[in-house]
Amino acid sequence: MKSLIVLISTFFIATISFSQQNDPAAKKVLDGVSAKFKTFKAVQAAFTLRQEDAKGGLLGTKKGTVSLKGSRYRVSIAGTGQEIFCDGTNIWTYDKSANEVTITKPDPSASTISMQKIFTSFYDKDFLYKLNGDKVVNKKTLQEIEMTPTDKNKPFHKVYVLVDKKSQTINSTRILDKSGNVMVYTINTMNGNANIPDNQFVFDKAKFPGVEVVDLR
Repeated sequence: MKSLIVLISTFFIATISFSQQNDPAAKKVLDGVSAKFKTFKAVQAAFTLRQEDAKGGLLGTKKGTVSLKGSRYRVSIAGTGQEIFCDGTNIWTYDKSANEVTITKPDPSASTISMQKIFTSFYDKDFLYKLNGDKVVNKKTLQEIEMTPTDKNKPFHKVYVLVDKKSQTINSTRILDKSGNVMVYTINTMNGNANIPDNQFVFDKAKFPGVEVVDLR
């Protein structure tokens, strides 16, 4: 579970070598998503995480919420007792079962997909990408972008992003890791004009009596 919570927070994405540059049609779609996200004041979203094995078998599903405001974020996953706070300078990962919080610093070179990256222009530097075309899901027209990390040391080898063609927002992200497992994040609701006070992104020790603090900064 610890690896799951780290993947989500440091997040809400067979290796192929492309002989040509990135697909301009895919870049146009991704640029549209990035531009739309930048118009949001602050974001609150509810998501579902589906975990599958290499054969497509369901390993489990979890629901969660994420709040985003600039470089700050907060993630909660229902039923796990785990929550992540990030004020842009520090990251607090809280484990309710142990009543323990671990404090770390954001790592821009981390091998996982961060919450900010998944909504913004991370793709130009970190991935090769192409547009696979449109598909209709639940009466929505979605555009599928297939992405391959340029860094072969990443723990995942493929990411598929489905973009809502009408709203220019991400509908879901499917991440294939090198162990054969698959994680699918589906965004159920999104409010781009949420009113979120800055203190919501800071872990308040006073609200967690007896909490053990592990400071790894």
